[in-house]
Formats: sequence, C-alpha cells, structure tokens
Amino acid sequence: MPMNKTPNQGRLDKIVAEARRQRELREQSYREQALKLYPWVCGRCAREFNRLNLHELTVHHRDHDHDNNPADGSNWELLCIYCHENEHARYLTGVTSHGPGPSANPGDTATYKPFADLDKLLEKK
Repeated sequence: MPMNKTPNQGRLDKIVAEARRQRELREQSYREQALKLYPWVCGRCAREFNRLNLHELTVHHRDHDHDNNPADGSNWELLCIYCHENEHARYLTGVTSHGPGPSANPGDTATYKPFADLDKLLEKK
C-alpha cells in the first residue's frame, strides 16, 4: 500500500509565516542600519526624503544578494521606490536578453519585490 500523505496545511502555513517574519526582521535590521549610515537622499535621482515620505526610500543591494549585509553598508545604497524598481528592471533585462553584465556573477537573480507589501503601506495612511 503506497504512502500518500498530504501535507498538514496548518503546519505549512506556520512555516511560511515564520519564514516571512524572519525575512521582515532581517530587512528591518539592514534598513534601519542603512538609514542611520546614509543621508535620506535617493542615490540616483537625488530626491530628498523626510519622516513623512521615508517609506518611499528603499535599500538596494548593489550585488543583488539580500543576504549580503555587511555592517559598514558597503553593499547598500538608498534608492527611491521608482529608481529601485528601474534598477531591478535594468538588471533583469540585462540578464535575460544579453546575459549577465560585466559586474554580475553567473546565477545572480534579483529577488527583491518593492511592491510586495504595498497594501500594508497604504493602510497606514
């Protein structure tokens, strides 16, 4: 008799929720560090930010590795949500149409989703 076990949905939901919580904690940690290290200005368009619109300023990982978070901030730059989205779109276009660019490592992929929690940000208003 073959063993066909269906996964326990409650257990899977807990695992996914914990993974998301850990990711959010990790992101919050490096975001807070980056905001202390760098002026609140987009590194591309030079738009300035204050406490009212700071949620539109994101931390971009220069090497596209979100687990590479040195304490000195050398892998981070602050970008507004528009420039950040553009940077990832340019990266993905380069990887898919022309292969990795000169500074990219084979196998690099962009994993950041800048609008993933947009609904939560909009609820705060």
